[in-house]
Amino acid sequence: MQDQPKFIPQRGTDFYADGRSVRPQVANTVARGQLHADTYFYTGLVNGKEGDGLPFAVTLAVLERGQERYNVYCTPCHSRVGNGAGMIVQRGYRPAGNFHTARLETAPLGHFFNVISNGYGAMPDYSAQITPADRWAIVAYIRALQLSQKAKPADVANGSHVEPLRDIADREGFPASFATDWGLPATAVYGTPNNQDNGIPGQPMGSAGTATGNTTGIPAGTPGKAAQGPVTPNVPSQPKQ
Repeated sequence: MQDQPKFIPQRGTDFYADGRSVRPQVANTVARGQLHADTYFYTGLVNGKEGDGLPFAVTLAVLERGQERYNVYCTPCHSRVGNGAGMIVQRGYRPAGNFHTARLETAPLGHFFNVISNGYGAMPDYSAQITPADRWAIVAYIRALQLSQKAKPADVANGSHVEPLRDIADREGFPASFATDWGLPATAVYGTPNNQDNGIPGQPMGSAGTATGNTTGIPAGTPGKAAQGPVTPNVPSQPKQ
């Protein structure tokens, strides 16, 4: 079988007139599973720029799926509350993006999808681990996390009550440090000349550094405002890491 006549990929042959053993694909055909007609759904880009919308409506099921996938893949670095001080960072890894800085609070939704898909800086891409639909679900949940830190009474449905996390912590008997400002451990190093999160090259910077703690947070079980879509999902409060 080793010596029998056969075509070997990337080797020439005199059987075909063009001298190539591998035949070109038939024009206008697409490999099974690779028909990505909805380019925004698969890239998060519009005309090469990061878009600021979700390709489908946000429902409670979408946010719950996003939370579940976020807790699996994102919390080791970004933490349960998205402040960039996850357990990996606390053990010396480069600080992850803090979703509660002005830069990321105003970043388009396509930015988060693009980074999850392709990676950025010390963050690897997660395209092999997370499907496009789950990436968008995570993006929606990130927006819910951002809202949870700056919620106002107008952001919740059915007249639900919103009060400062510090008041809740005091009433529930948590230590005084529970609702204090977030910080990073001394072992966390950005690796930049000024040891700060300097953002993405070519994009305007918002405020860098650590975000302040939740002073107008949503208590557990309080409906929150969806990142986009027709429903008002439930955004559970998370303990600090």
